[in-house]
Amino acid sequence: MSDARGPILFGAFEMMNPSTGMPTWTHPLGRADGWDSVDYWAGLARTLDAAGFDFLFFADTYGYATLDGVMPDEVAAHGIQFPAVDPMLAIAALARETERLGFVVTSPTTVERAYGTARRFATLDRFTDGRIGWNVVTGSSQATTDELFGLTDRLAHDRRYDAADEFIDTCLALWETGWDDDALVKDRARNVFAEPAGLHRVEVRGEFHGTDGVFAVPPTPQRTPVLFQAGTSSRGRAFAARNAEAVFVQGQSIASAKAHVDDIRAQAEAHGRDPRTVSVVTGMTVTVAPTTAEARAKRAEYEALLAYGDAGVIFAGLTGIDLTRIDPDTRIADLSTDQGRTLLEHYLRTDPDARVRGVLDGFRTKAMRGFQVTGSPAEVADEIERIVDGAGIDGIMLEPTFGGPGAYEDVIGLVLPILVERGRAGTTPAGPTLRHRFTGKARLDPTHPVRRRQLDGAR
Repeated sequence: MSDARGPILFGAFEMMNPSTGMPTWTHPLGRADGWDSVDYWAGLARTLDAAGFDFLFFADTYGYATLDGVMPDEVAAHGIQFPAVDPMLAIAALARETERLGFVVTSPTTVERAYGTARRFATLDRFTDGRIGWNVVTGSSQATTDELFGLTDRLAHDRRYDAADEFIDTCLALWETGWDDDALVKDRARNVFAEPAGLHRVEVRGEFHGTDGVFAVPPTPQRTPVLFQAGTSSRGRAFAARNAEAVFVQGQSIASAKAHVDDIRAQAEAHGRDPRTVSVVTGMTVTVAPTTAEARAKRAEYEALLAYGDAGVIFAGLTGIDLTRIDPDTRIADLSTDQGRTLLEHYLRTDPDARVRGVLDGFRTKAMRGFQVTGSPAEVADEIERIVDGAGIDGIMLEPTFGGPGAYEDVIGLVLPILVERGRAGTTPAGPTLRHRFTGKARLDPTHPVRRRQLDGAR
C-alpha cells in the first residue's frame, strides 16, 4: 500500500470485445477493426509500458447479457460486450512486447477446476517473468455461463463465495507448498532435474473443491499471482479481506470509496493480515483536453453514443433485472436478485432511496465505471490527487471512453507529466514482479492466511 502523498499505481481497464462497457465501436476513435487482433493489444501494451503504467487489467466473462434466458438482438446488433475472445491466451504475446507492465486476467471459480487454474497462472507467471495477476471472480452473467457449460446445480450468492474461498485455498496450496524453493536443481552430473524430496504431495479435500497429487509446475517468480478481487457486496468484501492483495472498487464519490476502503482493511486486519498489504485501486474515466471547454465537449460527444436501451440490456445481464419493464418510481431497495447483488448494493450505498429512473439514467452514462473526471490537464491532475488522497486508495484504473487507446494517450501526454513533476507518478518500480509494484516483495505476504499456515507448518 502506498503512503499518503506517495506514488499512485496506474492501471488500464479493458475487455477483449468491440467495446469496453457501453457500445462505442461505431465512433471513429473506437476499436471495431482491432479488438480481436494481437497486434492491437500489443500496441496498447507497449504504449502503457513506455508510459510507466503498472498493469493492464482484463475483465472477462464466459457469458453475455440475457433477458429471460434469451440474448436480446441488441447484444449482437450493437456489440454489447459481444462478441469476445479469451484474453488469457494473449498474455504471453503481450509480455514479450513489454518490459515492466503487469497483466491481470479474470478467471472464475465457478466453472473452472482449481488445479487447471493453478497450472495456467503458474505458467503465465513463468512466461511473464512474474508479471501476472489473477482477478478472482465467482461468476459473471452466471445464468448464461451455467447454460453454456451445461451446469444445472447453481449455488446461491453467498455460497458461491464459500466455494470460492475453498477454490483459492486449493490453488494457493499448490503454488505455495508443492515445491521447496531449492527443489529444481537441474544437476546434469547427478542426472537429477528436480529433487524428489523437495516435492510434496498436495492434499485438499473440501466440500466444493480439492486436489490430491504433485503440482507439475516448478516455483515461479511470484509463486502465487497477485490476487485481485472486485466484489463489493457484503460477502464480496469479506472475501476480498480474506484473500485479495489488490481490491478493485468502482467509487463514484470520495466518501463512499473511503468507507469501502476502511471496511476492507478493517476486515483484513480481523483475519490477522497486515492491512497495509491490501492495496485498493478505483476505476476512473478521464476525459482531458488542453482546455476545460474542449474536455467537456469531448465528454458530451462520448455520452451522446450511449443509449437507454443498451444500458437496460447491460444492467439486466449483470443483475437479472430488466429496469425498462419496472415502474420508474420503484425503489431499488425493494428489488432483489441472487445474481449481481454487487450492483444493487452499489446504488443503495450511494443513495438508500435510489429509484429505477435515476439508476437507469446514471447507468447509461457511468455503467459500472468509477469516478468520472473531466477537465484541463491541471484540473484532472488535481482531481486525481483529491480522490486518491481523500479516499485513502492506492491507485487508479483508467477506463477507455470511445474504445481505442486515445483516452490513455491523452492522460499520458497531458496529465502524467504533471503528476510526475509532483512526485505522484513516474517512480522506479520496487522490483521486477507485479507484486513488487503493490507490496515491494515478490512473495505473498507472511500475514496472508494461506502463507501464514504454510510458515506455521514449517516451524
